[in-house]
Amino acid sequence: MQLPQSLARFNRHVTNPVQRLWAGRAPSFAIVEHRGRRSGTAYRTPVNAFATDNGVAILLSYGPDRDWLKNLKAAGGGAVMRGGRTRTVVDPRVVGRDEAAPLVKSRVFARLPFEQAVLLTYA
Repeated sequence: MQLPQSLARFNRHVTNPVQRLWAGRAPSFAIVEHRGRRSGTAYRTPVNAFATDNGVAILLSYGPDRDWLKNLKAAGGGAVMRGGRTRTVVDPRVVGRDEAAPLVKSRVFARLPFEQAVLLTYA
């Protein structure tokens, strides 16, 4: 289930600034650190993220047309802060639920209402 774009805009301006205070340390959350494709500006975007054997899987609650994902793809990677630790990630790949679920260590992941996820590998 893809969430409405109006909610995405609201979250970008209202919810995300608050979530950036704790998302890098909370379970099932992370902060994606990336640079703008054109501006080069550094951004920090809170996301729902789950551990895999060699990286993280991030839910695409609003679909794959997200600026943070476009930025990661253009750069070939970025960084993810999870559990208070920041790690470099590479090879962003958008995959469907059926491909992502077996790779994720959390049982909750497969029960969440999403259609796609992005897999990131630790460098």
